[in-house]
Amino acid sequence: MDESKMQASMQKVIENFQKEISGIRTGRATSALVEDIMVSAYGGAQRLRVMETASITVPEPTMLIIEPWDKSIIGEIRQGILAANVGLNPTIDNDKIRITLPPLTTEDRERYVKLLHGKLEEGRVGLRQVRADMMHDIKKAFEEKTITEDDKFAQEKRVQTVTDQFVAKVEELGQKKEQELRQV
Repeated sequence: MDESKMQASMQKVIENFQKEISGIRTGRATSALVEDIMVSAYGGAQRLRVMETASITVPEPTMLIIEPWDKSIIGEIRQGILAANVGLNPTIDNDKIRITLPPLTTEDRERYVKLLHGKLEEGRVGLRQVRADMMHDIKKAFEEKTITEDDKFAQEKRVQTVTDQFVAKVEELGQKKEQELRQV
């Protein structure tokens, strides 16, 4: 059993989960809300993410400012954000795009909590998949008689312990995000 490989795989699942939930809107503005939105730039010749075309700042808790490096694509960035249908209304202000986030309604908060719970389950499933792969490797090694039965049980127990630790991390991240979502 290669524990470092297993932990690296599980850490990737955690990082993916963090990236996924960072895009879930809370009452506060964050660049993660728009940075991965795809934009058709230069007359549709290129598909770029907003973060590849502009700097994104958060001057206030409820406002995002997007400053394109190439001012000629400001309209295309605005259209891309509108087309993403993420509930944001960008307005062009000279050479910047301003997005003011409306306060979340109770319905919005509940919808985002539901979305968060779905992402939580995806994270847990990802961790369980890594665990299943490791358990399969252990079983295969036992069947090939490269490890003893005692080694098999010890390794399975270690895999479960590590999995439980990573599941606890996912749960903790999910609880923090849920608190942010429910905070008025």
